[in-house]
Amino acid sequence: MAKFKLDEVDHQILDMLIDNTRIPFTDIAKKLLISAGTVHVRVKKMEEAGIIRGSSLTLDYKKLGYSFIAYVGVFLQNTSQTKFVLERINDIPYVTVAHITTGKFNIFCKIRAKDTMHAKEIIFMLDDIEGVYRTETMISLEESINDKKRLMHTIFNEL
Repeated sequence: MAKFKLDEVDHQILDMLIDNTRIPFTDIAKKLLISAGTVHVRVKKMEEAGIIRGSSLTLDYKKLGYSFIAYVGVFLQNTSQTKFVLERINDIPYVTVAHITTGKFNIFCKIRAKDTMHAKEIIFMLDDIEGVYRTETMISLEESINDKKRLMHTIFNEL
């Protein structure tokens, strides 16, 4: 598959969509002084090329009562159990991200909990999965950087 070429208008469209995935194409068009049809066609092309893969919603977990974040490194008894363990981790809704990793841990997870007691319950759920040797937890005190746009602009400058 050929590499899709993005121009400055595509960059601006993506920039606005990253800020607000629900922004109407007509609003994007007005800001960029192009037609809403042009925005639609460009977004469709970026979707077809796989550059845009759906959209996401950003929740305020603190307002929902889930402000506690922890990262849990999972050690497996055998790496051959990775798929089985990941399937069990996927059954725990409080695990919001899981990565297969190299280095110290076999799997690295992000969990969201109501408080420390709830986090302990989630960690015990992870510990109880067959094949998990042990876990190591790090508590997030604050999410200091979560900025997709910085990376996006760096990628655009490299193209």
